[in-house]
Amino acid sequence: MDLPENQNRPLNIAHRGARSLAPENTLAAARKGLEVGADMWELDIQMTADGELIVIHDSTLKRTSNVREVFPSRKPWLVHEFTLDEIRLLDFGSWFTEQDPFGQIAAGVVTPADLTSYAGVPAPTLDQALSFTRKHNWRVNVEIKDLTRKPGDTQIVNRVMALVTELEMEDRVLISSFNHDYLAQIREAHPHIATGILVSKPHPQPVALLQRFRAQAYHPRLSFLLPRKEIAFLRSKGFGVNVRTVNDRKTMQKLVQAGVSGIFTDFPQVLTSVLACGAGGQEIEGTTPAGEPQPPQGEK
Repeated sequence: MDLPENQNRPLNIAHRGARSLAPENTLAAARKGLEVGADMWELDIQMTADGELIVIHDSTLKRTSNVREVFPSRKPWLVHEFTLDEIRLLDFGSWFTEQDPFGQIAAGVVTPADLTSYAGVPAPTLDQALSFTRKHNWRVNVEIKDLTRKPGDTQIVNRVMALVTELEMEDRVLISSFNHDYLAQIREAHPHIATGILVSKPHPQPVALLQRFRAQAYHPRLSFLLPRKEIAFLRSKGFGVNVRTVNDRKTMQKLVQAGVSGIFTDFPQVLTSVLACGAGGQEIEGTTPAGEPQPPQGEK
């Protein structure tokens, strides 16, 4: 996937889909991201007990589904202990309506019709997520969750890449992970696939890190973002800098001015309006969405 080294604005990346407007990591959230103008969406991949690739962020099913009601005796409800058929029995949408994690239901931004449609929403497989992305001529960041010391650790990279290749999505995916060995495997077998390095703490030499793994992009957390001159240096070397996860308008404006290549956000609808204003950050009539960003509640 081509990264926007010479693009005059950052990519608007819908984090787990537009998860302020719909249940995260579902096709409903992807659809909302597409509707509000995101350039791509981000999703998380794990493996089920029977080796299927499923789109879920947490290592357990309890936060974003009704697994405690359906399988009360299966605590702690680890994803890798459930088969795909079992996960398909779960509702991954109703919790969003009940908890309103970003306050957007209370703000009146989410319509009653959308809320009704979220009841019973399933967790998609990677096949379904990639097929949705291809159908809509869109792009996606696939984050492979770190399965070190878990079932599937030795298989997940090959499974993901086999599906990307089968669906001819090589030019539409950016693969990222905190497990940099996974990215090395991808680079060795699929040198033409774009990869992004996720870091759990500030790295003293991000250019050296990117060069070592031959990655295309650096994905720092907002809390340890590089100084502007270092962002410019990374960009001058041809690397992308995609910052996660940014939900307030003023920070988005600062990052646009700093020249980052992409912004992960739970509020792609807000970032769309910021980008429409340009780097100066002046509002354009009709571009400001209702409802101010609120932090999610109860996320682990």
